[in-house]
Amino acid sequence: MHEIAHLIAAYGLLAIFVNVLLDEGGLPLPSYPLLAVAGALTVTTRLSLPEVMAAALAGSAIADNSWYWASRRYGRRVLSLLCKVSLSPDSCVRQTETVFTRIGPPALLFAKFVPGLGNIAVALCGITRVSPVLFMPLQVVGAAIYLGLPVLLGRLFYNAVDDILRTLAAWGEIGAGVIVVALLGWLGLRWWQRAAFIRQLRMDRISVEELAALLDDDKTRPLLLDVRSAESRRRDGIIPGAIAAHPQDMNKDMHPLLKDHSRDAEIVIYCACPNEATAALAAKHLRRAGFRRIRPLLGGIDAWEKSGRALHFAH
Repeated sequence: MHEIAHLIAAYGLLAIFVNVLLDEGGLPLPSYPLLAVAGALTVTTRLSLPEVMAAALAGSAIADNSWYWASRRYGRRVLSLLCKVSLSPDSCVRQTETVFTRIGPPALLFAKFVPGLGNIAVALCGITRVSPVLFMPLQVVGAAIYLGLPVLLGRLFYNAVDDILRTLAAWGEIGAGVIVVALLGWLGLRWWQRAAFIRQLRMDRISVEELAALLDDDKTRPLLLDVRSAESRRRDGIIPGAIAAHPQDMNKDMHPLLKDHSRDAEIVIYCACPNEATAALAAKHLRRAGFRRIRPLLGGIDAWEKSGRALHFAH
């Protein structure tokens, strides 16, 4: 135990900084266990509480500011990248945009507590061009609350943490193996959840070219539904002719727009999530309501925009 404590005390600050930097940067490397151990060691070693928090906050600040400034420059492309490197479900974009629209930048104070949502809230601050003067204090306070919790718990329950470390030290290589297996098991579970989520969303997509052809012909013009947040539609525009909708309203008896359409009507849905997650979820609601011809737009509105086709902005 003393050797482990010595190693963490000697290299713990660098380990804390790197772990938080990678975790907050979007990689599936949880920082809470190490922060809890560090919190316990502030009681039993010379490692101080201010040093631990400073190392953690430095890693968080670098990661969050990197995503913030990248989002200010590259816009929504950063959101797609974030969901690709994260093991959180792709629907996080739609959910976080809804929360961000209602609360605004103060969402940074609690967004980190929901896996995968913290980075998206940071990116949305960049995309909506929240002032750095407002973003930076909120980022620091939110990170202090989120990262300070495991450090505080580790300090309060340092005897329990100390017992766990002693047990792992007594087990030697077996103890190290337990830690590795636990980490790999956690990563495997998150990967399985994401893979299962994507498998549920597999269905026929419609390409941008196919949709454009249908929209150009009044006889084949489909019902086009935009299931993004209201803020996204206002900020990024919509495909001409699209109607605002929400996945939870995809019921023939609830959605007034659907009452005038037969169950054989051609319906195209689009969003801005990787894998068209929100659009596919909305399509599942429509299928339960009895509609048969439903297809998400492959690549969402980003693919439409990349093809050079026009977007409509409300005045």
